[in-house]
Amino acid sequence: MHASIDAVWRLESARIIAGLARLVRDVGLAEELAQDALVAALEQWPESGVPDNPGAWLMAVGKRRAIDRIRREQRLETKLEEIGHGLEPEAREAPPEFDLAVDDEHIEDDVLRLVFTACHPVLSTQARVAMTLRMLGGLTTEEIARAFLTSEPTVAQRIVRAKRTLSESGVPFEVPEGPDRAARLSSVLEVVYLIFNEGYAASGGDDWVRTDLCQEALRLGRILAHLAPAEPEVHGLVALMEIQASRIRARTGPSGEPVPLHEQDRARWDRLLIHRGFAALLRAREIGAPPGPYVLQAAIAASHAQAATAEDTDWAQIAALYGHLARVAPSPIVELNRAVAVGMADGPEAGLRLVDAITGEPSLRGYPLLPGVRGDLLARLGRTEEARAEFERAAGLTRNAPERRVLLDRAAALDGAR
Repeated sequence: MHASIDAVWRLESARIIAGLARLVRDVGLAEELAQDALVAALEQWPESGVPDNPGAWLMAVGKRRAIDRIRREQRLETKLEEIGHGLEPEAREAPPEFDLAVDDEHIEDDVLRLVFTACHPVLSTQARVAMTLRMLGGLTTEEIARAFLTSEPTVAQRIVRAKRTLSESGVPFEVPEGPDRAARLSSVLEVVYLIFNEGYAASGGDDWVRTDLCQEALRLGRILAHLAPAEPEVHGLVALMEIQASRIRARTGPSGEPVPLHEQDRARWDRLLIHRGFAALLRAREIGAPPGPYVLQAAIAASHAQAATAEDTDWAQIAALYGHLARVAPSPIVELNRAVAVGMADGPEAGLRLVDAITGEPSLRGYPLLPGVRGDLLARLGRTEEARAEFERAAGLTRNAPERRVLLDRAAALDGAR
């Protein structure tokens, strides 16, 4: 029964929290009320069974908890004047405004408001990720902690502080409009892609891939695309994640070791996810806006997906797309990826020149992919001793155990070749 309740909660929690947040105008309080409803389900459903409409049941309980909270904290008459009229003190029914919380006409707008609130830039990146997984993903504090290899009290404190920050900052429960919308949407997309990337290439721990996080990010992205269908960057992000997720089965070897893109068995790539990614990319392009960072990254992923073999990859096209991306969203990470593409299109010496131009970037200090990429380019140039040193340096920087083993193996192979 608990498994069934967990499944219902994952599906319905965002709608319930969003509907309650519109009523009480406090995301933290709305989440507490929704949790109260979940506790009631855990207590009652094992005896009574799962109701025919579990989401409506949970919403009704959440509304009743909201009314109880109002009754306890303020005089009934004063508060009821603020939220509507017509509530009989003896009745356990909600006034008309509360009824709106379960209307399909309003609930999608509420969920979109919740997305923008949970990902508000006033919160730290870690807090935004935790709030998104908690309120939109329905994950428990324990599950979030396990996914990001941190302690449960740490995650709990992040969520508590985030709720307090939202309340104290007076963040409105609304979908931003005007000039603020693009920046706020960028914050939302950043959070979803951070969750996906932590699953796609884990930054630490014993697993190279965490499929559950990738699936959760994909689910959130698809929901966002449904809620904001006119935003090309939303479709671009979904396209990027769909195509990257198509490679997951091929990204690890028999012992869980990372398998680089050029060595992957492309027969194991998921063609359905690739098709879905192409469809999302087409939707982004049909909107007609100039391509943004996620649309461009999706186009790069699509170029890889179109190549039947690694040798068929159009590296010149990919290098050109990275050049465009570097102009639209310049960053040292983009330059590093462009160096890889240029190194494949124009030779390792050209790629190495680009890498060497960014080795002093402060944001790349401690980033294991920098020496990893440099080591690969040096190895292709026959500079074996330098390449070995770079692979060893990369191994010392990574916190992911499978990645560290692969890098040390590459360094050892070069040592043997010398």
